[in-house]
Amino acid sequence: MRHFGHIPAATRSGLFHQEPAEFSAGSPAPTLAVALGATLYSPATRPRLADDVRKQAARGVVSMVLCLEDSISDADVEAGEDNLVRQFAALADLAASPGDLPLLFIRVREPRQITDLVARLGETVRLLSGFVLPKFTETRGRPFLEALTAAEQASGHRLFAMPVLESPELLHLETRAETLAGIAALTDKYRERILALRLGVTDFCSHYGLRRSPDMTAYDVQIVAHVIGDVVNVLGRSDGTGFTITGPVWEYFRPGERMFKPQLRRSPFLEGRAEDLRTALIQHDLDGLLREIELDRANGLLGKTCIHPTHVVPVHALSVVSHEEFSDAQDILRPERGGGGVLRSAYTNKMNEVKPHRAWAERTLRRAEVFGVAREDVGFVELLTAGLAG
Repeated sequence: MRHFGHIPAATRSGLFHQEPAEFSAGSPAPTLAVALGATLYSPATRPRLADDVRKQAARGVVSMVLCLEDSISDADVEAGEDNLVRQFAALADLAASPGDLPLLFIRVREPRQITDLVARLGETVRLLSGFVLPKFTETRGRPFLEALTAAEQASGHRLFAMPVLESPELLHLETRAETLAGIAALTDKYRERILALRLGVTDFCSHYGLRRSPDMTAYDVQIVAHVIGDVVNVLGRSDGTGFTITGPVWEYFRPGERMFKPQLRRSPFLEGRAEDLRTALIQHDLDGLLREIELDRANGLLGKTCIHPTHVVPVHALSVVSHEEFSDAQDILRPERGGGGVLRSAYTNKMNEVKPHRAWAERTLRRAEVFGVAREDVGFVELLTAGLAG
């Protein structure tokens, strides 16, 4: 699979200076962590789940979570488990190869579900990339990770964990530092099994009776913004101790009455039919999503939890590395720059300081590998348009 692999090769060639590289479920963990992109959630109870998965893969989705937790009622858990076993069997019959499918994860409620589901999936477990672990703390997370380890050993199939950071202990100021330290210690112990950490911002808001409107991002809700900052501070460091941390879910996908002015400037959309695209994005409240994606990356997050297919292309379009970013990163990482120093960017609009910007440059080139590098005259509007046209 590859990002933007659903668009024609000729179109892709015209958009990218460096096209997104192919990857598979067997790729190294650091590659998969960056490549997750827009991770689309779906309830595990959907009766045509196998068809849904294949349809979303054809539309450019590269990672999905099949949810047995908050998206379904308590009474439907057993039926959801049974349905997953049937749907994985159907996927195994329908897919020519695992590469035809997204990376698939199951969000469970309890540790026992991990070992039980892996055993019940049998040989179709080869289509599974891992499990999403809810309300993760050091105490609650340990049994999940022990179960994951046991399931991997029993099946002989590599399985990753994606813990969700959403517990009240992490949100509350008086317990946050201790909780983060415990999570850091546990995830470091199981480092080879942790693919990425996910943020459960909806749960954070629920503890204070809050819900952000489509005019506001997670970063406008200060209590949430502070938690995100602390999570990145402890768990997202670029010194080798950190993990990929994904952006929070965007809840909105239908038009609603707006209170504030649209957040999309007109200037990037002035050519051709791009103004129609701008109007459509605003009507579907996706201008707020675009702003939040940019703020995610500025705050050290990569990828995003998504609950609607319309969110996928915007996340991927804004994950593509610009030609300017790529040029700066390459300049900073040239071997002859190993001693440090300061240089003017090739675009002559900024200072590139080699040592302070090295970690950023390395991160940018990892993103360039899986999301590609746009041509010099290509921006997110062209990428959005091509991705939506598919």
